[in-house]
Amino acid sequence: MGTYINFSNYPDTSYIKIPSSPLERVVGQDEAVRMALLAAKQRRNMLLVGPPGVGKSMIAQAMSFYIERPREEIRVVHNPSYPERPFIEVKTINEIEGEKHELNSIEGEIIDPRDAPQNVTERLGYRCPHCGFYSQPSENICPNCNNSKIVNNAQGPFNDVFNVIGVAFGMNNGSERVTQTRKVGDREEIVVYEKYGDKIRVLDEKTLEKRRKIEKKSPSKVIVPIDRNPFVLATGASETELLGDVRHDPYGGHPQLGTLPYERVVSGAVHMAHEGVLFIDEITHLGNLQRFILTAMQERKFPIIGRNPQSAGASVRVDDVPADFILVAACNIQDLQYILSPLRSRILGNGYEILMDIAMPDNNQNRIKYLQFIAQEINIDGKIPHMTMDAVDLIIEEGKRRAREDHKEHSLTLRLRELGGLIRAAGDMATEKNHKLIEKSDVKEALLLYIPVEEKIKKYYGSMYNAISGETTGSQKGEYSTPRNYSDDRTYQ
Repeated sequence: MGTYINFSNYPDTSYIKIPSSPLERVVGQDEAVRMALLAAKQRRNMLLVGPPGVGKSMIAQAMSFYIERPREEIRVVHNPSYPERPFIEVKTINEIEGEKHELNSIEGEIIDPRDAPQNVTERLGYRCPHCGFYSQPSENICPNCNNSKIVNNAQGPFNDVFNVIGVAFGMNNGSERVTQTRKVGDREEIVVYEKYGDKIRVLDEKTLEKRRKIEKKSPSKVIVPIDRNPFVLATGASETELLGDVRHDPYGGHPQLGTLPYERVVSGAVHMAHEGVLFIDEITHLGNLQRFILTAMQERKFPIIGRNPQSAGASVRVDDVPADFILVAACNIQDLQYILSPLRSRILGNGYEILMDIAMPDNNQNRIKYLQFIAQEINIDGKIPHMTMDAVDLIIEEGKRRAREDHKEHSLTLRLRELGGLIRAAGDMATEKNHKLIEKSDVKEALLLYIPVEEKIKKYYGSMYNAISGETTGSQKGEYSTPRNYSDDRTYQ
C-alpha cells in the first residue's frame, strides 16, 4: 500500500479532512453526485438504480442541503358553512411575520401592579385591601397581615364568613380581568386590566378592537409548518402516511361534543415534502400507490380525504393541498420493470435516471477516498476510535476482494454500507481491548466474525440443506412429512 498512500501525511484516520459539503462525502459515485447537484439546483426528479449500500439514500438526503428552505406554510381552515369541506390557506414567510407582529400588537401594555389603580390591583388579587401589601395573586392570604385578600363587594353580616370559606376552599383571588374607564385627553375610553403573572396587562380600545377582528377569523390548523425538514423519507410508507388522512371522531364532529373536521386533518409525506425532497427507496414496494405519486407530481397538489370508509372522517375532503416536491426514487436493477411506466416517463420528462456504480478503479486518488469514507464512518458512529494505517490496509484489501466478487478486477467495492459494518465491528474489538486506535489485529478479528450467516452455515454444515436437516426436530420432520397413498389407507374414513 505504501506505493499508493504517503504514510507520513496520514499517521491515522483522525488526520483525514472530511468535506463540509454533504455531496462531497459520497464516495465513488461521481456521475450521480454531479447530476444530484444539478437536479437540486434546477428542481429535477431523479431515479437512482443500483444495489443496496452504494449511497442512494445518502445522495437523496444530501440534495436537501442544496435547495432553498421552505417559504410556505400550509393551513387547513374551518369552513363554517360546510365543515366537511375545510379550506386550504397558504401563508408565505412575510405573511407569517406580519401575523406575528399583529399578534404582538394585541398583547397590550405590561405594567407593574403598583402602577395600576388601587381598586384594580385589589380586585385582581395583587394588593391586600387591609394593609396595602403587594404579593402574588395566587396567594389567598396576605403574607404581611394574614388576612384574606379576597375582595367581596357583597354587604352583610356574613361577609367575613364568606371570605374565610373562600380561602378554605382555595378560591382564586379576585377576578381574572377588570374593566373600567379612564380619561384620555377630553374623552373617556374603556380599559381592560388582566392578570399576567406577577404583572398586569392593560388593553386599551384600539387593542381590544384588533382582538375582536382576529377572533372573528375562522380558526385554522397548521398541517405543514414553515420550519419543516426539507427532506422527507417515505420508504415503506402506508397509504395514510404517504397521502394524508382525516382522523376518526366517535362523536361525528358534533359541534359541542366532537372535534371539528378541520382539526382532524393530517398531512401526508407528499404534502410535508412540499418545496423539498421526497425520497422513496424501493419504490416498487408501493405497488399501486405509485399512481398517486404520479398524480401529485402532475398536479403539484393532492387532496386529503378520510381513507377509512368506516370512519367519521370518510365524509371530509380537503382539496388543492400543495404538493410540489422533488421526487428522488430508488430501486434495485431487478425491480426496474415494476415501476409504473407513466411514473418513469414523468421522471425522465423532468429529471434523470442514474445507474449507480458498484466499484471504482484501485488507484491512489480512490484510496484517499476510502480513507475519507473510513474517517466518516468512525465520526458518524461516535463510539469507536480512529484507525491506524496498517488497519486501513486490511480494509482496502477487503474492498478489493469484494470488488472481485462482483467481477471487478483491480477495483475497490462501492458497497460501502457492509464495509461500514466491518469498520464498526473492528472498532468494537478495539474498544473491548482498550486500544486507543483500531489496529490491524482488530480488523483481522472482525473479518473472522463479520461474515454473512450463509457463509457461516456453509462452513459449519457444508450446505444449507445439511443445516436445515440437522436443525429440524423430530416433531418438525413428522411422520406425515411424506405424502400418503390414500388409495391403500382407509383409516381417514
